[in-house]
Amino acid sequence: MNGHSRSTLFLMEQLVVILVFAICSAVCVTIFVESYQMERHSLDMNYALLAAGSGAECYKASGGDTRKAAERLSDFSVFSGGAAAVYYDEDWNPCGEAGAFYVLRITPESSLRAEITVGKADGEEFVTLTVAARGDGG
Repeated sequence: MNGHSRSTLFLMEQLVVILVFAICSAVCVTIFVESYQMERHSLDMNYALLAAGSGAECYKASGGDTRKAAERLSDFSVFSGGAAAVYYDEDWNPCGEAGAFYVLRITPESSLRAEITVGKADGEEFVTLTVAARGDGG
């Protein structure tokens, strides 16, 4: 009987150890997933800031011409109703509207001022800039 109770105790200890490792594994997986999401958001913000800066420089260089600014940014730019949009795929490469994951929009506010917005194609915005053009058409 004494051997039987020792083996039962050993099995109980093994179950407790397995349970502790399972809980620790679940916590670690959760932390790794959150870390990946934070890294992805940070990467998106960096690319969005770069795209917005490029959009602002193109708008300034084109003298406030929204169409020219968008064309300087990408061959895939779309122009509609005075505003322009440049679409990017999931890796921030310029693409057509159909495969877009991110979008840069240039919306004129006045003759030489525009608002540049970069965000996800589903509507989540990362960054918005207001930019004034030089006005020399350069």
